[in-house]
Amino acid sequence: MKSSLAAGLAATRRFDVDKDRTISFMGEEGRVYATPSMVRDIEQTCRDFLLEHLDAGEDSVGTRVEFDHMAATPLGMAVEFTVTIAEVQGKAVTFDVSGKDAMDQICRGKHWRFVVDVAKTAERIKAKIAKSKG
Repeated sequence: MKSSLAAGLAATRRFDVDKDRTISFMGEEGRVYATPSMVRDIEQTCRDFLLEHLDAGEDSVGTRVEFDHMAATPLGMAVEFTVTIAEVQGKAVTFDVSGKDAMDQICRGKHWRFVVDVAKTAERIKAKIAKSKG
């Protein structure tokens, strides 16, 4: 990790709520931003932001999400997330997250990520797969 990674740093990212990001079970008139899509977009925002502060061969994995999804965002609207580094403890990074659309605050919460060495993580996964096959 680079020394530039510190609490207080923030980034904002915008996403268009396209059909793939919406729920379908309420019919076409009820297509709104799906909570799993929101979580994925927040995780991607945090990961991309962290990559700017990581060394070659490092990446991050999500370890916890804690959000309130507070308002529906219809298909076709845009959402904007602001992620702020709340804490850095070793390789553990905590983000405060807020999201909004053109009308409402749509979410708030926290997201935790852990910085990993990509090669070492791949080796651990490979060993786990081998062990699971007996």
